[in-house]
Amino acid sequence: MTFVQLIDCKTSRFDEMNRLMDRWVEQTKGKRTATHDIIGKDRSDPAHFIEIVEFASYEEAMQNSNLPETDRIFQEMVALCDEEPTFTDLDVVRDEQLNVLAARAFFEAMGRMEPGRIGDHLTRDYVDHDPSYPQPVQGIDGIREQYEGWRAAFDFTFRIDDQMAQDDQVCTRWTWVAHHKGEFLGIPATEQDVSMRGMTWQRFREGRICESHWLYDRAGLLEQLGVLGQ
Repeated sequence: MTFVQLIDCKTSRFDEMNRLMDRWVEQTKGKRTATHDIIGKDRSDPAHFIEIVEFASYEEAMQNSNLPETDRIFQEMVALCDEEPTFTDLDVVRDEQLNVLAARAFFEAMGRMEPGRIGDHLTRDYVDHDPSYPQPVQGIDGIREQYEGWRAAFDFTFRIDDQMAQDDQVCTRWTWVAHHKGEFLGIPATEQDVSMRGMTWQRFREGRICESHWLYDRAGLLEQLGVLGQ
C-alpha cells in the first residue's frame, strides 16, 4: 500500500532549508526510497511549509528514515525551523490522477463518439500535432473534420496499453483496432480488419485536452491495406 508522510513546519530560513534538501538528495543518491516529494508554501503564511513525501510502502519509508544521511539532515532541518515540525503518516486509500482518467475517457469514447461531441473533451483553442499533416490543426472544427474522415473510413476502437502522467501532461500508449469500411487516402474499402500501435502526448487545462502530439505506425497501416510492401 502506498504510504505518504506530511511534514508540517514553520521557518523563516527556507532558502537554507532548500539547499539542505538538495544536499540530502545528493548524499542519498541510489539509497533513498521516496518516489515523490512536493513542498508547498501556505499562501496566508509565507513561513509555513508542508512537505509531502510519497513511498511505495510504509516499510520503504522506514528504510529511508533509517539512513544515516536522513537522520543528520533531519537534525539540521529542525535547527532551521522556528518551531518543532509535526509529522502525519498516511496510508493511501484512494489515489486518482484525474487527467489520466480524462485521457482514458477520451480514447474510450473515440470509437463511438459522434463528431459533434468531440469538443466535449477539448478546449476551444485546442492544437493537434500529427506527423501525417503538414501543419498543426487548430481548434475544434479542424479536429472534428479529421475525426469525421477517420470515422467514415473505419469502424475502430482504442485499447489503452499504458499511461504515464506528470503535472498537466499525460502520455498514453495505445493499440488501434479497426475495420476498413470506406475510402481512406484514395484506397477503396477493403473490408479488412487492421490494427496500429501508437502513442499520444496530451496537455490538459481545467480537465480538458488543450494540445496533443500523435505518433503512430501509419506505414504499417498502409501495408495492411495492401499499398506498401508489395
